[in-house]
Amino acid sequence: MGELREPLSELLKCGLPQALEVMGERWSFMILRASFNGLHHFEEFLSELGIARNILSNRLAKLVEHGILKREPCADDRRKIEYRLTEKGFDLLPAMLALRQWGQKYGAEFEENPVLVDERDRMPIGPVSILAHDGRILSHEDLWMTMRENVGKRPDDPEFIPLEARSAGSVTDLEEARKRAAS
Repeated sequence: MGELREPLSELLKCGLPQALEVMGERWSFMILRASFNGLHHFEEFLSELGIARNILSNRLAKLVEHGILKREPCADDRRKIEYRLTEKGFDLLPAMLALRQWGQKYGAEFEENPVLVDERDRMPIGPVSILAHDGRILSHEDLWMTMRENVGKRPDDPEFIPLEARSAGSVTDLEEARKRAAS
């Protein structure tokens, strides 16, 4: 990943320690998995997961506190509470799928059933991948660390535009970038 390393002791300057603070234990992931599978009520989580009541209560509160789940009154009985995934919660799906696929690859052998498939053609989903800005699939060998001011800069690219000079949400002309790369 190059000559540059992340400052590993600076826990607040990296998203991983912050994510682990919220999600870094088994029951939070199991509750999230149950939410993705359509569970919404405390008693459903309790019976389906086999989790202790106090642990479930604590984890649900933490997931709500961090905006991953939201508490809503049930439409049919306003005295009951439902736990619903937020956009922030749905954004954890790729991480959940990556962990699931890793467990299937390196865990105990078992045949997955039911199988997670693409809704359109009902074929199993592909492996979660690291994608480049242009959609190329990357491996660990393709990754490189660089300082923010050097994002997009290559030693052999005289047309480098610093990140700060680019407008937010600007679009890269991929055809033009490919032509430049080929020349």
